Amino acid sequence: QVQLVETGGGLVQAGGSLRLSCAASVSTFGRYAIGWFRQAPGKEREFVAVRGANEFYADSVRGRFAVSRDSAKNTVDLQMNSLKPEDTANYYCAAAPDYYTISRRTNDYAYWGKGTQVTVSS
Repeated sequence: QVQLVETGGGLVQAGGSLRLSCAASVSTFGRYAIGWFRQAPGKEREFVAVRGANEFYADSVRGRFAVSRDSAKNTVDLQMNSLKPEDTANYYCAAAPDYYTISRRTNDYAYWGKGTQVTVSS
């Protein structure tokens, strides 16, 4: 069982930056691909980015967001720059057992955190 905890959410003005962090409870964290998803009120959960053996981003965030991994700290961070009001959502990290996946499907991720809220004001 992998437990994930997201931190770093908050309120930021449009054009600003935030850095989210996903911490895992297991030392085998490095064997999983870690995905970031987000869900705005009234909308479905959508893929943002994934990093395992490969790195892949949604079109809406490519060039603005970046995923990095710190094996020593057992964390995967999501650096979000040039934030827009439409980036407002609850952000979740998730772990996929397939380290090589670049899946955008929520069903391919076995473990999920509880999320952290990001609000971007205009």
